[in-house]
Amino acid sequence: MTRKDDYYNRAKQEGYRSRAAYKLKQLDDLENVLSRGDTVVDLGAAPGGWLEVAAEEVGSEGTVIGVDLQRIKEFDDHDTVETIRGDMTADRTRDRVVETAGGTVADAESASEGGPVDVVLSDMAPNMSGEYSLDQARSLHLARQAFETALELLAADGDFVVKVFDGPDVEEFRADLDEEFQYVRATSPEASRKESSETYFVGKGRLTAPVRPGDELEVEIVDVGSEGDGIASVEGYRLFVPATEEGDVVDVRVEDVKPNFGFARRLDRD
Repeated sequence: MTRKDDYYNRAKQEGYRSRAAYKLKQLDDLENVLSRGDTVVDLGAAPGGWLEVAAEEVGSEGTVIGVDLQRIKEFDDHDTVETIRGDMTADRTRDRVVETAGGTVADAESASEGGPVDVVLSDMAPNMSGEYSLDQARSLHLARQAFETALELLAADGDFVVKVFDGPDVEEFRADLDEEFQYVRATSPEASRKESSETYFVGKGRLTAPVRPGDELEVEIVDVGSEGDGIASVEGYRLFVPATEEGDVVDVRVEDVKPNFGFARRLDRD
C-alpha cells in the first residue's frame, strides 16, 4: 500500500476531510504548535482538515478561524470553528478575522503586544500550472502573504506554520522568518507525498519587541531586577543590563530578545 493510499484511507476511516490533516498532526507533534485554549487562524483552510485537527487540540476553550476564498462546509461536531469566506489580503476580511478572534484592529497593529491570535497556519498552494518554476514562485508569494498576515495577527510569543515549495529565494524567506521568531525550523512531515517538494517552516515565539539582537542604543536604567541587573524600558519593553544601577544612562548592545524582555551588554565594558 502506498503512502498516499495509507493517509487517504486513514482520513476516510477517522473522519477527517482531507489527508492533509495528518501533516498538521505531525507538525504539532514535532513542535507543539497547538495548545488548549489557543486562538488559531488557518489561511486557505478549505476543505477543513487542518481546522478539524486544530479544533481537537485547542478544545472547547479555544477558537479556530478558517479563511478561504472557497466556501468551507460547516462543522457539525466542532462548535469552536468559525469560517470566513474572503481574501485575507483585503481589509474587510482581515477585520472580520480580528473581530472573530476577540480583538480589534488596534490590537493587531500594536507592535509591543501583538495581535489577538496565538497561532497562524497556512497550507496554501497555488493552482498548479505544471511548470515548476512558475508554481514555485507562486507558492513563495502565497507564503509571504501568509507571513505578512501572521505578523499583523500574532500575539507576542505566537507561532506560525507555512508551506512553501523548494526553490529560488526560499532561503531568503527563511532569513526573514528568523528575524521575527525566536526559533524557526524547516521540515517535511511524513504525511507529505514522497514526490512532493513542499517544505513547512515552523516559526516559534513571535517577537514583537522594538529591538533586535545587535542593535546599539542609549538607555536609562529605571529599575533593578531581583537578580541585581539594571532594567531599561524601550517603548515599554524591558531590557536587562548587567552591571548597572538605577539612574545610569549607558550605551548598550542588545544580545538576546525574548517576547516580553531582552538582555543587553554595556558597550563600555566590552
